[in-house]
Amino acid sequence: MIIDFKLGEFFCGPGGIALGAMKSEFKKDDSVYRIVPEWATDYDYETCETFARNIHKAPLAECDQVIHEDVKNLDIASLPPCDGFAFGFPCNDFSLVGQSRGLGGKFGPLYSYGVKYLKQHQPKWFIAENVSGLSSSGEGKTFQLILNELKDAGYRITSNLYKFEDYGVPQARHRLIIVGMHKSLQLRFRVPAPTHIGFHKTSSDAICNPPITAESYNHEFTKQSNQVTARLKFISPGCNVWSENIPKEHRLNVRGAKLSNIYKRLDPKKPAYTVTGSGGGGTHMYHWSEPRALTNRERARLQTFPDNYIFYGNKESVRKQVGMAVPPDGVSVIFEAILKTLAEQEYSTNEPYQDVLKF
Repeated sequence: MIIDFKLGEFFCGPGGIALGAMKSEFKKDDSVYRIVPEWATDYDYETCETFARNIHKAPLAECDQVIHEDVKNLDIASLPPCDGFAFGFPCNDFSLVGQSRGLGGKFGPLYSYGVKYLKQHQPKWFIAENVSGLSSSGEGKTFQLILNELKDAGYRITSNLYKFEDYGVPQARHRLIIVGMHKSLQLRFRVPAPTHIGFHKTSSDAICNPPITAESYNHEFTKQSNQVTARLKFISPGCNVWSENIPKEHRLNVRGAKLSNIYKRLDPKKPAYTVTGSGGGGTHMYHWSEPRALTNRERARLQTFPDNYIFYGNKESVRKQVGMAVPPDGVSVIFEAILKTLAEQEYSTNEPYQDVLKF
């Protein structure tokens, strides 16, 4: 017997959460538990195109399941009901990089639209994702406010700071994931135990095995100046632009920020540092042996997207989509734990990296 849980999604991005959900199939006795992406919405057109073509195998213009619209303009009451709901609400105002405006910023209040959907449609469970900086925004009061609103919507909450490199992602990407089980189910979600402690996947494993062919999608190289190429030749793997090995003529005339990722080359023996979706010179991530920036396909591999997952739009749009996505391989572990919770199947858990908040 196949037991499907229909998934609805706000701020869907290019499909990292949906792909992770689809990979999380779980079998118990004669039953197969699956999550099926039913509908999704995002405000960015090219992101929606990527989602529609990869998740629903149709161009956006022919795909009613993907809604290209600003969440603030949606009629939430008229949206389809679903069994599970996901919303990786934009993290810009909670990021530790930048001005961290919190709820007072442009993106900070967007979580409230997810709360409205939960109150209106009461799905069985939900998953919400954001940057680790959310927990410290407003001295922790912002995070507690959001958790209280999710609780008041009718859910038993478990939150955890996931270090995705401990779950098989070849990248040090740390994200707060909030999982809610509807109180009527009388179920408690438990944080799944890490799967890769002590044997992390490395950036070279992800990028080189198997090799990326020249014909691969989204594998365009960045045009670099001769100065940048020359500078990178003096930076060792795992080091950044403030390396003592760089001659004065190739150094940046910038004070401070010596621990930053500016012109930082990957260490091939470790997971990559966090893939980002924007930034100027020196922020594109850099190969450990070749003096160049990574291609979007290489960045997509660090995010665990398969090579047949095509991103649509120009090079900078694709960069943003890849950097803002949730790694499918990381979130699939969480979805599998959700399915096991629903099936009342035991699974391996451990203490989370921060206190689990349960209501």
